[in-house]
Amino acid sequence: MRMSSLLSTLAFGSLAVISLPSLPAAEISLTLASAAVDRAGQVITFTLPAAAPKSPVIRDAQGHRWALQVEADRTARFVLAWQAAGTAPTFTIESGPMSGSGSGVAVTPSSGDLEITVAGKPALSYRMDPEKLPRADIKPEFKRAGYLHPIFSPAGKLVSDDYPVQHVHHHGIWAPWTKTRFQGRKPDFWNMGQKTGTVEFVGLERTWSGPVHGGFVAQQRMIDLSAPTPTVAINETWTVTTYEVAGATRPVRLFELELTQTCATSDPLILPEYHYGGLGFRGRANWLGEANSRFLTSNGETDRVKAHASRATWINQSGDAEGSTVGLTLMDHPGNFRSPQPLRVHPKEPFICYSPSQLGDWAIEPGKPYTGRYRFVVTDGPPDPALFEAYWQGYAKPAEVHVTVR
Repeated sequence: MRMSSLLSTLAFGSLAVISLPSLPAAEISLTLASAAVDRAGQVITFTLPAAAPKSPVIRDAQGHRWALQVEADRTARFVLAWQAAGTAPTFTIESGPMSGSGSGVAVTPSSGDLEITVAGKPALSYRMDPEKLPRADIKPEFKRAGYLHPIFSPAGKLVSDDYPVQHVHHHGIWAPWTKTRFQGRKPDFWNMGQKTGTVEFVGLERTWSGPVHGGFVAQQRMIDLSAPTPTVAINETWTVTTYEVAGATRPVRLFELELTQTCATSDPLILPEYHYGGLGFRGRANWLGEANSRFLTSNGETDRVKAHASRATWINQSGDAEGSTVGLTLMDHPGNFRSPQPLRVHPKEPFICYSPSQLGDWAIEPGKPYTGRYRFVVTDGPPDPALFEAYWQGYAKPAEVHVTVR
């Protein structure tokens, strides 16, 4: 036999000898720590083990499979719709079809907005074009972008308003400061009709879509117009993440905002004590009037006058929308400055705000960014305080995750 043939035979034989049956896939399980309270809408985050299948899903104890979203660094996330008090649910990671639609969250630019859909239905939009206006009589000083509107309930009912006639400077969900001092001047970034301050959309840093969550990171800036030449006082980053809560008994639209504000100069933005300014929500137009909006706080307060200046971890505003009730619940993260932040609840208009300035003077200083984190839960039907509390608990105190690989 020629040497080359012998070597070929030996090589082939070697391969045949060391070829072994495929080893069974590793079993990966997750266990969540129990708690004394119900939790809803928990965003469960963990590092996906290297032994996981290529297209993993989460399987619960009942056999349902839910979407798992994995980032390039192997950070994995899924949303647990409900965890009852005293339970420690377990899950496995495997490949296979999902029980739900798996359509997830999609983020798409469209006509001056960044539109976000959940399971193929409109959920909310981020305004990027200040020239996109609801009517022609809006004065130039009121034009702006960098806010969330429109916002829809799971049934597709509108819950927010934009450029209302009573307060043209109100915009869905937005977050400017009102009473300020900067370089010896007093710009007002909230009441834009005074022409002393404004907020501009600068640009998108990134967007993403996925089977569990989608969102965007946007850059904005607060500009002092009372200066000899317009001067940027604050640079602001908005990170908005929207989730699909698959398997929820009561459908919700769930999204979160993290805003970070940094000084644009070597001078601080001083924020004197004031009764409003900060993270605000403007409810739909037909909620205008003392009797047309309903309110409920985590403290059980339903009187809008008494709710004002109270400190609550969440507040729900609801009202009629074409013959049925819809509402939005605004939630304050416990890690926020002066949390729970005091509330501004307008006595007649459908407007609520988390305003830390109610508790006294403070400042955003150079090298010390201000960060605010908030969760929003949009629902159809009458307010459910137990459900809202569970969504706050799921946001503020998500369960610890234990991962096991066998």
